Amino acid sequence: MNTIEQFGWNEQWQEKVTTSGIPGRVTLEHKHLYRVITNKGEWLSSLSGKYKHQYSTAEFPSVGDWVMVEQMPGEEKGIIHSVLPRSSHFSRKSAGETSEIQTIAVNVDYVFLVMSLNHDFNIRRLERYLIASWDSGANPVIVLTKRDQCPDIEPYLTAVESVAFGVPVYPVSSFTGEGIDQLQTILAGAKTGALLGSSGVGKSSLINALSGSELMAVQEIREDDSKGRHTTTHRELVLLPSGGLLIDTPGMREFQLGDSSEGMESSFSDVESLAEFCRFRDCTHNNEPGCRIQEALADGELEPDRYRSYLKLKRELAHMERKSDLAAQKAERNKWKQITKDSRKRPVKKR
Repeated sequence: MNTIEQFGWNEQWQEKVTTSGIPGRVTLEHKHLYRVITNKGEWLSSLSGKYKHQYSTAEFPSVGDWVMVEQMPGEEKGIIHSVLPRSSHFSRKSAGETSEIQTIAVNVDYVFLVMSLNHDFNIRRLERYLIASWDSGANPVIVLTKRDQCPDIEPYLTAVESVAFGVPVYPVSSFTGEGIDQLQTILAGAKTGALLGSSGVGKSSLINALSGSELMAVQEIREDDSKGRHTTTHRELVLLPSGGLLIDTPGMREFQLGDSSEGMESSFSDVESLAEFCRFRDCTHNNEPGCRIQEALADGELEPDRYRSYLKLKRELAHMERKSDLAAQKAERNKWKQITKDSRKRPVKKR
């Protein structure tokens, strides 16, 4: 039987326990039912009534969460009473006009940003992934798949290195096994990684190569544009024979940033450091004299596409921040409206 230590439990997690129950890790979630691995077995678990009443759905457990669970008498089922504070939280904005943030992966040590060495390769999308990775609290690792199908990878490596400063890059092939052992080494010692990338980049094939078995179904991609269909339809935490853990996620061709902008400083350190040398502190980087960014653009030190991407992402984050503030204000107004309404319904005590 597997132990929670194999799933990453250690003294640091034990120190976060403040309530009674049995610690366990969520390995699968489906419609607010959770598969939880504990040292007493693997239980299909649901949330306690108190938890559902106390917290919003945004605060419900996700795959990778550590929870305190109680076994239902005589059954292989459990009741989740609490969720331990997370060590990392990778998220994105939900699709559409909403400002709601969607959780992608939690409590991961490494975020594997997966792109294939074909038409899927998109440096602008990688910039978005990097920002969200730095914000999450996990360490980004770039994985370039389908190495066996690409005769010349140097242009791809040069493009990646121009935006991913200091981030390790691994070209791999799930077909030949090249680079697979390096990823296994990263996850050794019960470390957790999450695979993030578009449909068809080879995430399922990568998990199969890392595990040495056909754990995940694999679908063919269209040859004309290298685009694939969604193979993974849910998130699942997989224990690898080498000792590491992986969370596979549904493919994301479109990735909208959440409302946190801290990752901009790390992801665009080249642009941010240039701005520090502008003559004026409030430089808008347009026509001001002594603008270091305009100088860098003029002499080729800074690529125009890179700078345009920086401006676009800054505008997107600012828009999300405004929407989040408005949503918070609206929620606060609705809360007090409800309190007022409830108070009017209460019967007045007669003296």
